[in-house]
Amino acid sequence: MSWAGKILRVNLTAGTVKSEPLNMEWARAYLGSRGLATKYLVEEMDAKTDPLSVDNKIIWATGPLTGTMASTGGRYTVVTKGPLTGAIACSNSGGYWGAELKMAGWDMVIFEGKSAKPVYLWIEDDTAELRDAAHLWGKSVWDTEESLKKAHQDPLVRVSSIGLAGENQVLYAAVVNDLHRAAGRSGVGAVMGSKNLKAIAVRGTKGVGNFADAKEFMKVTYEKKKILHDNAVTGQGLPTYGTQVLMNVINEVGALPTRNHKDSQFEGAKDISAEAMATPRKTDGKAQLVTNQACFGCTIACGRISKIDQTHFSVQNKPQYWGATGGLEYEAAWALGAANGVNDIEALQYANTICNEQGMDPITFGATIGAVMELFEMGVLTEAQLGVKSPFGSAQALCEFADMTAKGEGFGKEIALGSKRLCAKYGHPELSMSVKGQEFPAYDGRGIQGMGLAYATSNRGACHLRGYTVASEVLGIPVKTDPLVSDGKPELVIAFQDATAAFDSAGICIFTSFAWGLADVAPQVAAACGPEFTLENMAKIGERIWNMERDFNNRAGFTSKDDTLPPRLLNEPVKTGPAKGLVSKLPEMLPKYYAARGWDADGQLKADTRSRLGL
Repeated sequence: MSWAGKILRVNLTAGTVKSEPLNMEWARAYLGSRGLATKYLVEEMDAKTDPLSVDNKIIWATGPLTGTMASTGGRYTVVTKGPLTGAIACSNSGGYWGAELKMAGWDMVIFEGKSAKPVYLWIEDDTAELRDAAHLWGKSVWDTEESLKKAHQDPLVRVSSIGLAGENQVLYAAVVNDLHRAAGRSGVGAVMGSKNLKAIAVRGTKGVGNFADAKEFMKVTYEKKKILHDNAVTGQGLPTYGTQVLMNVINEVGALPTRNHKDSQFEGAKDISAEAMATPRKTDGKAQLVTNQACFGCTIACGRISKIDQTHFSVQNKPQYWGATGGLEYEAAWALGAANGVNDIEALQYANTICNEQGMDPITFGATIGAVMELFEMGVLTEAQLGVKSPFGSAQALCEFADMTAKGEGFGKEIALGSKRLCAKYGHPELSMSVKGQEFPAYDGRGIQGMGLAYATSNRGACHLRGYTVASEVLGIPVKTDPLVSDGKPELVIAFQDATAAFDSAGICIFTSFAWGLADVAPQVAAACGPEFTLENMAKIGERIWNMERDFNNRAGFTSKDDTLPPRLLNEPVKTGPAKGLVSKLPEMLPKYYAARGWDADGQLKADTRSRLGL
């Protein structure tokens, strides 16, 4: 088996760090990472716990393929109850931190309680201890990582930490590792900050072994890497353009949410696209994009490294931002750009850099700014309140809001609440483009009908990574379906949701699913962990995980009424493009989805569904 077989349990209140054996019965039923960490959380914690209270727990977890030679085997997840939504929160990150934890000999770390003062956890192979972090509190994730590498005199130390956003309880604060890889959504960084936990620094030298069949594992992982290499998306599109390859594609199909979902096509899309990132600027003749970058064990290398225009208004007097750093991903470019009507790509890179530096989810941040700009244009919010004129398209407002929000200054304190709370406070809850309190990513649920259903039913609030039907509806992977029709979408969404849960729990990147199906993942897990991990069993594990998450949310107080979309998507037809005249057909899809899931009309698991899945 390729599990390490042990976990760390850290009681922050008592200041204790203890090792305990991994529950192998649970590991075989929930695999690892997302699934296994969620199993621990739901078994150990009351679903009605306040996310920012001392009673919430937060877990860092790897999967059985994390740290191995399986392609993209560098993933880890952070699981907790999310402060942005009050629902289950599971946020996934790449980079090198997850593999380092696994190679130190640990499958996961569970944090309980709250420290009386700022601390960080130091892990070096079998030893682990809490250390004082008073000197790190108030530092960015960049400075925190640099400080810890110097303190431990090892440049290979890997750091997972929070910046000012997490310390200031921004409800969508992220956990960041390797400078710009992030467990970005649902506010996991705010939970970390609420516990006075600044960072986890880890150095692992033990490697990962104990495969069920090491020779077969080497053989099958080599074969599957070739599939990724030969695929047009994972072998060409993502390495060359990154996720930003989607900007013009989604705009052309009429599903690029623009100006807080008032429109579904953005006239400035070309200005903030992958092609724009690679085009030399007029000011200095250099392109924003410097190179691509891969996470641990990744053969795709979709990451972007960019360098901002030093003459741009946002950084003219800030040389600390002139160097190369994490570049725009599609979701961030959309949220900071089209969602606000901003087509200034340098302003987008600046806001994205602040999100990376201070640990803040750019999707919720950008989407919340979209709501703020609409409220400003309606006259509900004023320049005096905001501190800056904020019409749609204002690059200056975007940049100033990024600074204010991360630092907890001025109106930034309101933006830090997310759009649901902000819009409700100012009398227009209908302007929050969110589900269960979490903002939509970069696809309009009217123009891509399956995504509307995926958003409404996502266990962690609106999310594209919990059922990426865009692959089928737009890209034709694994089969082409019509994005404008609702027929067959409940079954499609379920298939994507369950498969994604299995991919996540194995410890690999969901981007492999552009080329791989579960039939490609199962033999890798089987060679690593044992022959029982067949295709059929992997599919059932994914379904079991999804239903476990749903059950937690139901016990937390969520009902079928929360499986909905904002009135704008249900009532206001798309104005332009292929989806012109359409609204989301959620009302006709949702009952079919419940029936196919084995849930009752209230969205609760039926007894036979629980029995079949062993819940």
